[in-house]
Amino acid sequence: MAAMLKVLVLNTTYEPLNVCSLRRAVVLVLKDKAEVVERSTASLHSEHRAFAVPHVIRLRTYVAVPRAATRRISRRAVFARDRFRCQYCGADKRLTVDHVVPRSKGGGDGWDNVVTSCSACNLRKADRLLPVDGLHLARRPRPPEPFAFVAVEAGHVHASWRPYLSWATQTV
Repeated sequence: MAAMLKVLVLNTTYEPLNVCSLRRAVVLVLKDKAEVVERSTASLHSEHRAFAVPHVIRLRTYVAVPRAATRRISRRAVFARDRFRCQYCGADKRLTVDHVVPRSKGGGDGWDNVVTSCSACNLRKADRLLPVDGLHLARRPRPPEPFAFVAVEAGHVHASWRPYLSWATQTV
């Protein structure tokens, strides 16, 4: 269990930075590089001490985060930004990446032109410009927030993380 547990890492500003292993989180806390913000009722035991299992830690020194627009675009990153939902119909199966303005019509590969699409909607849209009958974007594509990558790393969002991940409390 302890080897599989993930811990949310926050910047000094409480901005989500990443997810790390429980072991890494404990090392950061013991070296006084981070403090525990949220903890479990479970504990870890050493020969002389017991430690509450951290769910959320906050770094003691600020880490500069690169601007989201400069982050590398990947399928997983696009899916995470769009919350693993088709931006045309809301489906969460058979996901692909679609260019809002097709490359054949001069569209680029930037964050503002790629969205998550199910294969059915992608096939239906083909290389046409919007609006296409019955297809419209749920929201305009934009560079992802830093917390979008937390979902990619974690796979599961623990309830104690929700106050720090504003999107986790929203319904999709």
